[in-house]
Amino acid sequence: MIRHLLSGADLDAATATQILDTAAEMATVAGREVKKLPALRGRTVVNLFYEDSTRTRISFEAAAKRLSADVINFSAKGSSVTKGESLKDTALTLQAMGADAVVVRHPASGAPHRLANWVDGSVVNAGDGTHEHPTQALLDAYTMRSRLGRLAGLHVAIVGDVLHSRVARSNVLLLSTLGAKVTLVGPPTLIPVDISAALAPGTDVSYDLDTVLPGVDVVMMLRVQRERMGDSYFPSAREYARRYGLDGPRLRRLPEHAIVMHPGPMNRGMEITPEVADSPRSTIVEQVANGVSVRMAVLYLLLGGNNL
Repeated sequence: MIRHLLSGADLDAATATQILDTAAEMATVAGREVKKLPALRGRTVVNLFYEDSTRTRISFEAAAKRLSADVINFSAKGSSVTKGESLKDTALTLQAMGADAVVVRHPASGAPHRLANWVDGSVVNAGDGTHEHPTQALLDAYTMRSRLGRLAGLHVAIVGDVLHSRVARSNVLLLSTLGAKVTLVGPPTLIPVDISAALAPGTDVSYDLDTVLPGVDVVMMLRVQRERMGDSYFPSAREYARRYGLDGPRLRRLPEHAIVMHPGPMNRGMEITPEVADSPRSTIVEQVANGVSVRMAVLYLLLGGNNL
């Protein structure tokens, strides 16, 4: 097993499959009366979050606690970061306190890679800027495999704000490694130039959602990240929803077995309508539950738990 999880590119097919298989075992814990394993007793996991988060932070906290690890939650707000403390000094402080693993979310792309050079423990990237979010890609892959029974040969459409999406980048890398075909869909202003060559050769790009939908097994909608936009990338929210939003009529154009995914949080009424988000074909709530199991697997394997 690798020492850090910083990028989807860190995972070959065997390692990714090992994580997914371990996650399936971890999922059985959720059905027990006592949702605890002693695997990481005595280990310390630090959640180091420089950006706001609900699902990811709580998911990692729940995962570590279910493995009996000691958890320290660090938020940049209310810490010495507001006084000017650097990431390196914060890392050295955590190192001195004996952190065995650091789960980091940071607005600067590449921050987890720098952190990995400063601490002895394992580093897990929980989202760095517009770069990557590998555990989200793993839980997405786990959800697809659980619903559809396989990953190899699936056709996955990732729709929306690809330009600012760390989820899209990690999914392209991981799904391509696991044998799925990925098509990126969105307005030309929100899809990076030459992204397929940069990430995974063979990744397709389309600017027309309606032509792609009939041939996909999975459609993954992305949130429009207005907080990262300094310019206008499309005429209006209404125009974006008309051309790239997933609504009832578009849902009915999908094959009968196809599923709908969203990493959250959602802009209901923009990239996805409430009708679709709450439909039986939506896996959005299921993804949240699977996130705990996948992150349990990641922490267990990285920290070498041997009491499972």
